[in-house]
Amino acid sequence: MSSPPSIRFLLAHPAHFFACGLGSGLSSFAPGTVGTAFAWVSYGFLRPHFSDPGFFLFLVAAFVFGFWACQRTGRALGEPDHGSIVWDEIVPFWLVLFLTPPTFWWQAAAFGLFRLFDITKPWPASYFDRHQKNGFGVMMDDLCAAGFALLALALGKFFLG
Repeated sequence: MSSPPSIRFLLAHPAHFFACGLGSGLSSFAPGTVGTAFAWVSYGFLRPHFSDPGFFLFLVAAFVFGFWACQRTGRALGEPDHGSIVWDEIVPFWLVLFLTPPTFWWQAAAFGLFRLFDITKPWPASYFDRHQKNGFGVMMDDLCAAGFALLALALGKFFLG
């Protein structure tokens, strides 16, 4: 992985600030996992301020905003999906948490499954990761990981009760 950018880079443009997860993507160790952990913590602060439809609209807006922020930041870093870009983990994981029972163990399982599917990138995530070298592709491969995590959680709930 490339080395993380500086705080100066993070603060140089709003796109960098958000794409790098408000600084969580600057971790030199497992920035995607750190960004996902940031999403988990920040969800608890964000969610109470929205109705269900309002939060869903916020997620859609944050996801679309991510196309631009990730594209601009990837271009500035010279790598479309640089490891420090974690907005693509944050927004899809907020979606997973939104659709997951609000207990620690369900959310912990969601965290593990999301990271598993984000790292392994089963199809179609792998398609977006390999062939869409832009902000759209960066966001979409993690949305796919979120979908797989939600499917696994739903199957777990169905079979475990």
